[in-house]
Amino acid sequence: MSAPLLDLPLTTRPLQGRVALVTGAATGIGAATVRALASAGATVAISHYAQIDQARIVLDEAHRLGADGIEVSADLTDPDAVSLMVSQVASEIGPVDILVNNAGAYPRMTWDETDETAWNRALDVNLTIHYRTCHAVTPAMIRGQWGRIINVSSVNARAGRPGLIAYSTAKAGLIGLTRSLARELGSHGICVNTVLPGAIQVDAENTLPAHHRARAEDQIARQCVPRRGQPDDVAAAIAFLAGPSSSFITGQSVHIDGGWLLH
Repeated sequence: MSAPLLDLPLTTRPLQGRVALVTGAATGIGAATVRALASAGATVAISHYAQIDQARIVLDEAHRLGADGIEVSADLTDPDAVSLMVSQVASEIGPVDILVNNAGAYPRMTWDETDETAWNRALDVNLTIHYRTCHAVTPAMIRGQWGRIINVSSVNARAGRPGLIAYSTAKAGLIGLTRSLARELGSHGICVNTVLPGAIQVDAENTLPAHHRARAEDQIARQCVPRRGQPDDVAAAIAFLAGPSSSFITGQSVHIDGGWLLH
């Protein structure tokens, strides 16, 4: 019989004593990431925007895994709200050691429909908000001479896709942000990496109009691994990159797509 989670030795909870902030954490990949980091011993801050019920469910799950944590609602498109969020986390559970930039939106529109307003909105919610959160947490990481930043991009940053031009551009920008921050912050013990999920099965895909949904069998046929990706697949990679074993990995882009793109 396996040991109860709370009785496991520290070596199996490598993030004990670390504080992790996960944005977009109330559902999907973000919620799975909270569970993975909580299982590894981190204290978790569940950032969301107006998803209080879902966030509290995730926080309860983290508590059952033996982790402390809080939920915090913030509109990340508001710079002042980002600063307040990071200050709240620091005052209630401690300075952020691990930042997972997962929040974003998936606006589907044709090129003809992509006007200046739509373009700016897509870049703001999929790229600029992550600049803001990075800028807010890195001073404490620098003082502590340790940190992990994991940006959640998308396979579409490399593959491109009709109807997702602004989204794909923003996600590609996250790769540039990751590489530049890795060079900027490496001397302070801070590692910065990106994960690029493929076709991950999340509840949000059910809200897409039928003509925007790819058939599962068509997607699986593109991959080496013949199954749908799950949020836990992405969360496991994020948890590894957040831990002490990844201290010599930075500036990298890790595909979690079942072998959709090989590079």
